[in-house]
Amino acid sequence: MKLREIYKEENSPVISFEFFPPKDDTDGTKTAALLSEISLLKKYNPALVSLTHGAGGSDTNRGIEIIRQIHTNLNINVMPHFTCIRSTIQEVDERLDLLNNIGIENILALRGDIPQDKNFCFQDFRYASELVGYIKNKSDFSIAVAGYPDGHIESPDLKTDIENLKRKVDAGADVIYTQLFFENNKFYNFKEKLQNAGITIPVAAGIMPVVSTKQINKILSDIKVKIPQKLLEKIEKFENNPDDIKKAGIEFAAAQYADLTAQKVDGIHFYTLNKSDAVSKILDNN
Repeated sequence: MKLREIYKEENSPVISFEFFPPKDDTDGTKTAALLSEISLLKKYNPALVSLTHGAGGSDTNRGIEIIRQIHTNLNINVMPHFTCIRSTIQEVDERLDLLNNIGIENILALRGDIPQDKNFCFQDFRYASELVGYIKNKSDFSIAVAGYPDGHIESPDLKTDIENLKRKVDAGADVIYTQLFFENNKFYNFKEKLQNAGITIPVAAGIMPVVSTKQINKILSDIKVKIPQKLLEKIEKFENNPDDIKKAGIEFAAAQYADLTAQKVDGIHFYTLNKSDAVSKILDNN
């Protein structure tokens, strides 16, 4: 089922999960573990599972195989991530054909992170909006794009960021999936700003349960997001007790989820970090 059909259904919020392919999986054990974690979340009837993967990556074949197994063996609607910053038109065409042959109907179109070696940047696409427009004209895939309630780390301000998002929407996007956030008011304000900018397509809210101090440090270094003081204080309080940090993170995300559900948001997209237990606890207790 295509995104534009999924988000027309009256049952809200639409639930979805994000996973990423394991690295250095020569014997397939990590892939088997990943598929096992995904299967454990199947009982929550997710509308789809997204899988991070770049079109210009060096491990395209393995990523395609994981997508096939999720789609065919687990019978779950899968939405591959599709980055363009280091991709040629030919590479994009080849991957579109591979996904189409599997039966994939949805793509999350992204620019992708700029690599250290900028010689491999901007082959035929510079911005995600260009990739969205190309896919829209080239195929019948339903296309999702990324939004940033706290603002993109490279954007000077939220206004500029929303102007860039509008370009992606105008190019043919069907749904917006947000970067993770910890303050629901940021999301609600973001939605209001989108409406004021004429962006009316569905928006899925991105949630990531905090399970470790290492995870928090990585979040703060990689993306532009504000972590509430009350959550930071709990993490600091339990810094020598990983189990209590995980419990506090799950409780915080569960409260976010309950509030977003009460507000009847279009969708909630869980960043799972390839583990099912934290998300299961949230969904089981709401």
